[in-house]
Amino acid sequence: MQMKHLKGSSKSENSLIEFHDEGLPLDRRTKSKKVKKQQKIYGTPDVDVAVSDTCCSGCGALMHCTDPEIPGFLPSEKFKALVEEDQLKRAICQRCFLISHHQKALNITMSKEEYRAIVKRIKSEKALVLLIVDLLDLPDSIIPDLPELVGKNKHIVILGNKIDLLPGDAENYLQRVKRQLQAYCESMGISTIDKKDIHLISAKTGYGIENLITRLQSTWKYKGDVYLVGTANAGKSTLFNTLLESDYCKSRASDVIHKATISPWPGTTLNLLKFPIINPTPYRMFRRAERLKQASHLTEDDLNPEELKRIVQFSKRGYLVGHIGRTFLANQPPKKTLVEFDPDSLSFGEDLEEDVKKDPSLDSSTDAELSYNEIKDAHWFYDTPGIMKEHDVLSLLNEQEVKLVVPTQAITPRTFVMKPGMVLFLGALARIDYLEGKSSCWLTVVVSNRIPVHITSLDKADAIYQKHAGNTLLAVPSGGEERMKTFPPLVAQDFELQGQGCNTAITDIKISSAGWVAVTAAEGDQLLLRTHAPEEAGLCLRTPPLLPHVVNLKGQRINKTPAYKTRKPQALVDTGLSVKAAERLKVRRKN
Repeated sequence: MQMKHLKGSSKSENSLIEFHDEGLPLDRRTKSKKVKKQQKIYGTPDVDVAVSDTCCSGCGALMHCTDPEIPGFLPSEKFKALVEEDQLKRAICQRCFLISHHQKALNITMSKEEYRAIVKRIKSEKALVLLIVDLLDLPDSIIPDLPELVGKNKHIVILGNKIDLLPGDAENYLQRVKRQLQAYCESMGISTIDKKDIHLISAKTGYGIENLITRLQSTWKYKGDVYLVGTANAGKSTLFNTLLESDYCKSRASDVIHKATISPWPGTTLNLLKFPIINPTPYRMFRRAERLKQASHLTEDDLNPEELKRIVQFSKRGYLVGHIGRTFLANQPPKKTLVEFDPDSLSFGEDLEEDVKKDPSLDSSTDAELSYNEIKDAHWFYDTPGIMKEHDVLSLLNEQEVKLVVPTQAITPRTFVMKPGMVLFLGALARIDYLEGKSSCWLTVVVSNRIPVHITSLDKADAIYQKHAGNTLLAVPSGGEERMKTFPPLVAQDFELQGQGCNTAITDIKISSAGWVAVTAAEGDQLLLRTHAPEEAGLCLRTPPLLPHVVNLKGQRINKTPAYKTRKPQALVDTGLSVKAAERLKVRRKN
């Protein structure tokens, strides 16, 4: 599919494509015509150089220097030097470099159909399918036609990801979330053979990963390849990287295979990334079981400083944290430094070829590679491209706004008491009007803590939106009046709701990829709400609500305001540590 794009490419009239980092001295910048929504890069494309058969280890796209708008592009200066030195296989493309090191995303030219076509190759394979679902975006993050996409005869394991970001609203809330996840999947024709094939995990903090690995090794064993599928931004690449450093991957492969590029922008993975799965022989399963048994008696002193630091760090940012160990470790030298796209070396005209030769880490004679015997009969774990959702608010936002909207830390619910005639703004993304009702209701906002919330009256709402949309008060989107000219208009929808009680939410008003607002009202109260959001944001009601008792997490009422103090529930560290060690970790987190 890349080749189709590349064949259609032609030489640009301006061959020089420029890039500069924020903060680069002005006297070193080269004047050029600004291209909207496209990063500028130094370097020259060359359409006469053949496309390589080497894939980028970050996103899976074929490497080339033909067209910067096609996935897998490297500037010709860098590309030719790496090809000559036989180092291209250890490089990442310009796009992955900018995402990883500069948090910048380039536009790509792959359609939704092309992503789906890559995933469809699973149909003809004897394979296990892991469906990863973003719990913050249920049910939109479930692929609706998955059986038709991967084949109806496939064994499917369902993974509810990002559970670390959701606060516990009541006892046994995990079981309730798991039941709702199962119900949504079954309503879309996706069913599992066993209820134990539904897992709540955090690919980032490691919660639930060890149990998942044990389950996969005891049921699927070594019958065939395993494919990880899901919608864009569900956490596939993060899970790929986590499993790469676990007992699910061949012990030596993690020293050879580069991690997938992860970012908050949808569509980071463009092709199939893979690592070889370890064969769970009875001896290896026994060794692993022994390690997990010993882990239940671990103390804080038994963890190495790096792992202890990781647990403490994640426990401050997530509600659920897990410890992932390695039973089998290969005695290999440290992984060689990856060859990466370096805009500075191009911008200041350094000799790339000379730099490559000077770096001893690039000596091809010391490259770590898997031998033929290690991979000849291996089964593989594949990370597939994310399927683009039909409605996604992220498609309306630029890269800085995406980073504000996508939650990266445990969400702290924000609750507001609303009287009829009041309005809640969710930045400039959405607005909820409480038009009619007998008494007050409560709106609990479950979105990224970086999205501002503003409460006002109905008669002032239009004027406030006109004046402050895109500015500090309603800061997402950001960029003031000029930015709002390109943001689509808000579309109104009316909803009639009936209260279920002061401790139980009626429904969730959900915006795709951004989160939701839970509505709670006294039992029997009739409410009329009007919501406003861009049509592309996919605003809808989710009933039953995912966290029906989330209103109970509010703190005390703030005097003379409709807001309540926020209260963040205690994090749970599922590390297998002894009770004493877990208590010491709590103290560390507080400090």
